[in-house]
Amino acid sequence: MTTNREVATLMFAHKSAGKAGSGMLEARRLILCGAVLFAPIAILAQGSKANPSPQNSAIDLLTAPPNLLPDAPRPHSIAPSVEERDEQPAAQESQKNAGVQEAGQENSRPSSTRDSSAANIGGAVLDTNGSPVPQATILLEGPSSGDRQTSIADDNGAFQFGGLHLGTPYRITVKVADFETWKSQRIILTPDHFFFLLDIRLQVSASATSVTVYASQDQIATEEVRLEEKQRIFGIFPNFYVTYDPQPVPLTTKLKFRLAYKADTDPVTFFGVAFMAGIYQAGDIPDYGQGARGYGQRVGAGILDTTTDIFFGGAIYPWILHQDPRYFYQGTGTKKSRALHALASPYVCRGDNGKRQPNYSSMGGDLTSGAISNLYYPQSDRGAELLFQGFLITTGVRTVDALVQEFLLRKLTPSARNRN
Repeated sequence: MTTNREVATLMFAHKSAGKAGSGMLEARRLILCGAVLFAPIAILAQGSKANPSPQNSAIDLLTAPPNLLPDAPRPHSIAPSVEERDEQPAAQESQKNAGVQEAGQENSRPSSTRDSSAANIGGAVLDTNGSPVPQATILLEGPSSGDRQTSIADDNGAFQFGGLHLGTPYRITVKVADFETWKSQRIILTPDHFFFLLDIRLQVSASATSVTVYASQDQIATEEVRLEEKQRIFGIFPNFYVTYDPQPVPLTTKLKFRLAYKADTDPVTFFGVAFMAGIYQAGDIPDYGQGARGYGQRVGAGILDTTTDIFFGGAIYPWILHQDPRYFYQGTGTKKSRALHALASPYVCRGDNGKRQPNYSSMGGDLTSGAISNLYYPQSDRGAELLFQGFLITTGVRTVDALVQEFLLRKLTPSARNRN
């Protein structure tokens, strides 16, 4: 498009052609002036056409009469004015500064793409029982010192390291007091990957002096009874009512009845009753007579005697009187002190409060069992005199049993022999 500056340049060039002239020169001036006057109209007409055809323009030039075409002015070099010279470098400098500013803005523009070169490592620190190990120190190490990070496990033993580099080999080290140090294999992360360690199981250090385990008295007493139920002389005969624990805890009511039921229903107890019934039949006591009927009655009476004695002396009275029905093995001290301890046991027991008390439970159980036997014994084997005779005999047997228990039976009980 032709600008006002281009029109002025044409006029300036025409005036510079000289003033020598003739009629042709005047005609040329008229044609040139007409061209200048009609130039805006031509420019507007040219802008209204979308794409003028080059071929049509060439045809118009070829078909135009020669006398209608003005002589082209002779070219002259036109030097720019001072203002134009000053204006051009300023424009170039402005464009340059604009380009630098745009580049700076482009470089400072925050990237909208997500960084896919970061990954994470996490895990949970547990002991060999699967319980969390809080406050453990977790050390992350890589090839360089800049990759080194440290974290502390929370109350659940959990930890996490984030923003790690892909393809970088890492190692995890876990340290905590009283446990062996744990180290991982080499870990290499992949994009958008969260590596979770599942195999961190710390073992108790060999240098750890002790591990304190807290439990309620009921739990400890239950464990004591569980061990006592496995105590058998020669691995066969029940030896349930003795504790070899140097610091035993009192039994709950439930455990007292559990121990009594275990002793009464043990198969060896039944065979013992059957064996003694044969011996009593040979001596014809009680006076049930001979034969299978007499033997059966003696077996039945023996079962009732055993059941009433065990439950009254080992569960019911200890529950009512808050006493412990077991024999407490001493095992230490002089033989005399141990013998005196054993001889006193049928008459002195330990209360649930830990204090020594008269053994009302054991002696009361023997008397109650003897009194109940008067209901099913033959008439000739009943009466108070026989009741107290049986009581004294039973108490004497208990005294001898306590001495044997203190000095011999532990050695013959496999499950208690090596127990501390």
